[in-house]
Amino acid sequence: MPLDITSWSAAWFLPFVTPICLWVIWSDLKTMRIPNAAVLTMTGIFLMVGLVAVPIWPDYALRLLALVVMLIAGILANAAGLMGAGDSKFIAAAAPFVAPADWRVILFILMANLLACYATHRLAKHTPMRALAPDWVSWDKGRKFPMGFALGSALVMYLAAGIIWGR
Repeated sequence: MPLDITSWSAAWFLPFVTPICLWVIWSDLKTMRIPNAAVLTMTGIFLMVGLVAVPIWPDYALRLLALVVMLIAGILANAAGLMGAGDSKFIAAAAPFVAPADWRVILFILMANLLACYATHRLAKHTPMRALAPDWVSWDKGRKFPMGFALGSALVMYLAAGIIWGR
């Protein structure tokens, strides 16, 4: 199934986004916080690299609109207690990297990845693997889960898939 994102766009975005996503994953696992600097950096990457990766103005503008829409939705979700503020801001910052027509694809990747990340985190929490990172706050947060783990890795997977299966 081809993705709507172009291989060109995905290839431009992936090397810039991957280190930020790894930072978000590590930070959320360690401290249960997604740094504002990571969110701002992601936005800055889209604003600059997006000019080359998404050179058609209406597409670029539509993706910026997605950032605004997702930020508003995230603020409302955070106010309703459905998700953390960092998760909401990261989703908004990641939204422009996803081609609008690929929303079903990214939701599928996110759902499958969320299950895998949750299972991995919970399994590692109750095995000797926990000793590799004994100071991670996420181990002892009860039912709370570091969503940055799933969000960051899902974006990287989507962009990698876009390089292979993009139009």
